[in-house]
Amino acid sequence: MSKTLIRGAKVLGGEVQDVLIDGETIVQVGSGLSDEGAEVVEADGKVLLPGLVDLHTHLREPGREDSETVLTGTRAAASGGYTAVFAMANTFPVADTAGVVEQVYRLGKESGYCDVQPIGAVTVGLEGKKLAELGAMHDSAAGVKVFSDDGKCVDDAVIMRRALEYVKAFGGVVAQHAQEPRLTEGAQMNEGVVSAELGLGGWPAVAEESIIARDVLLAEHVGSRVHICHLSTAGSVEIVRWAKSRGIDVTAEVTPHHLLLTDELVRSYNPVYKVNPPLRTEKDVLALREALADGTIDIVATDHAPHPHEDKDCEWAAAAMGMVGLETALSVVQQTMVETGLLDWAGVAERMSAKPAAIGRLEGHGRPIAVGEPANLTLLDAAYRGQVDPAGFASRSRNTPYEGRELPGRVTHTFLRGRATVVDGKLA
Repeated sequence: MSKTLIRGAKVLGGEVQDVLIDGETIVQVGSGLSDEGAEVVEADGKVLLPGLVDLHTHLREPGREDSETVLTGTRAAASGGYTAVFAMANTFPVADTAGVVEQVYRLGKESGYCDVQPIGAVTVGLEGKKLAELGAMHDSAAGVKVFSDDGKCVDDAVIMRRALEYVKAFGGVVAQHAQEPRLTEGAQMNEGVVSAELGLGGWPAVAEESIIARDVLLAEHVGSRVHICHLSTAGSVEIVRWAKSRGIDVTAEVTPHHLLLTDELVRSYNPVYKVNPPLRTEKDVLALREALADGTIDIVATDHAPHPHEDKDCEWAAAAMGMVGLETALSVVQQTMVETGLLDWAGVAERMSAKPAAIGRLEGHGRPIAVGEPANLTLLDAAYRGQVDPAGFASRSRNTPYEGRELPGRVTHTFLRGRATVVDGKLA
């Protein structure tokens, strides 16, 4: 493989340095490095980050290729600066067997745009009644370490306890979609002032918070790891903060859209703002930002949820829940966390690369930008400002809440083990 010299980049937003890649590996980091025999990328002070890792992506394949495929989803990921994604299990058929997770893993290998690590279902068919083949999925070629019924909550406490006990044996983690189903029957948006004024069924914060409280106690009792998907309320933050103070092995994620958008947007009745969990209040948004900054919330995860046009361009009640997010996540984090002074770029790298890789036990990603490390890298033009145009997305779906909104930052280059998957903002 050829050499690549990234010249004049701000490594983690700090000192301007050159980074030399030889094959799949970073071989030199310093100033004034020789470009002999190397293809040169003139960074011109752009921010160099380790390749991003998303612990929560819906790639839809197999079964809903009208929404997304592994190929289109990984192209979207690379465009957004990601070098690895974890693919959720709510496909058709459900990824609840070794055969299905191996299929997704193989499709990821074939795509070549980023690494794909399948997530296995906790229960058979996501039905919450019987544990899926957790051990077989872990022992498969895919080596599954994260299990989730995301899209549905493992609401049976006995099943959740058994899952936590099972994955403990091989260092796995259960990622919980915290939603008490009986408290959210008919829910259409966050329960509060706006839902009351609009006459839409309310989704109370306690539906999320009660499951988190139960599960951190179960994790403590079992001595196992639990991860909280798409945490969205100020109350949830306090429960996770309390659990961590007790030494409970809990981690949590927040989505970019919950860091920026509020339930006030639902007044438009535009289904693009319909998401699970729902957009919350400004108070919740501010609490989530502070919690991400202080480490109570460990990571940013996109919950990239593509849907075809007909599933979102309809009346609010009938519309599917979810937003695409891989191609805008880093920009939203720049606006909400970096430009507000809550995080520096090193903090972004920790929360969008190092920690997601660590939670998912994913080797070769989330590593420092240092000699001898895999060349999984993202180059960001942080000075860029531009309106979001979903027509230019690599994703098969266009259900973004940011259409027409100006966001900062643009990924110009992504490198997967030294190979450029994005060059000058375009897929290679």
